[in-house]
Amino acid sequence: MKKITKSTYLKWYEDMFFWRKFEDKLAAVYIQQKVRGFLHLYNGQEAILAGALHVMELGKDRMITAYRNHVQPIGMGVDPKRVMAELFGKSSGTSMGLGGSMHIFSKEHKFHGGHGIVGGQIPLGAGMAFGDKYFNRDNVTLCFMGDGAVRQGSLHETLNLATLWQLPVVFVVENNGYAMGTSVARTASHQEIWKLGLGYEMPCGPVDGMDPVAVAKGLDKAIKYARAGKGPSFLEMKTYRYRGHSMSDAQKYRTKEEVDEYRKIDPITQVKEIILKNKYATQKQLDEIDAKVKAAVSECEKFAESSPFPEKSVMYDAVYEQKDYPFIKHKLD
Repeated sequence: MKKITKSTYLKWYEDMFFWRKFEDKLAAVYIQQKVRGFLHLYNGQEAILAGALHVMELGKDRMITAYRNHVQPIGMGVDPKRVMAELFGKSSGTSMGLGGSMHIFSKEHKFHGGHGIVGGQIPLGAGMAFGDKYFNRDNVTLCFMGDGAVRQGSLHETLNLATLWQLPVVFVVENNGYAMGTSVARTASHQEIWKLGLGYEMPCGPVDGMDPVAVAKGLDKAIKYARAGKGPSFLEMKTYRYRGHSMSDAQKYRTKEEVDEYRKIDPITQVKEIILKNKYATQKQLDEIDAKVKAAVSECEKFAESSPFPEKSVMYDAVYEQKDYPFIKHKLD
């Protein structure tokens, strides 16, 4: 694994703080109805992405996830302005404004969504890994899912074939404790999700998802295992989300005290404390990073606000290959 240094911690701090403020801005503009539909925020889970990016080979390895997917493509190299524009439904967005919050996508940066169907990305992740193995490409796919997605048959079918065919894929459960409003304890007879991998005799285990170092170590081992042609792994990243399942979630299933307890182990705060303790930076230098991040987020908002909405015809261009639209009976106005 690449050494974790002073620069690593400073990058983690700046990246995670940017992701947090980026989504805080999304929450604010959502209330203003500038972003419509559903909005699922990643606040609290940033250490998983930070740790993953440290050990992935960007430009080669792939990532696919569910609909809590705004900051992952930014980490993979997508321009955050285009991600913000996509959420605003603007033509300058990653999918010309047609995908919205739950369907961010970038083939160029090997970020393959953003999927609105719970668990729908799991067999797709294995399918991409199958393609890489078939064509002898030295790529590994990281397939992320929530704890609510693991109670589906498609997961088990996928784990079986991925193991049988020794596919280069790492399955990562981001266990934030709740599937929408249903706790893990209410969904199965056991709460150790990682043990599902035991039934398929694949490497599996729990990881502290609030610590980017722990995430990096766990994923480094799994990625190397997959790249060596040995097959998949199944990791449970135990984390927590500070906001509701979506912006419309009243969060009546948990207490304010519970959220406050988890805020004590906020991954951004943990990294900041290590930076200050080891004198990697002063508080003044961190304040400068904070100001830089906030200015960058404001630029993203300005870009999204000033971008035009897509033309109506784009909806059909993105759906139909034939230019005469044989299935449309009524012409556009």
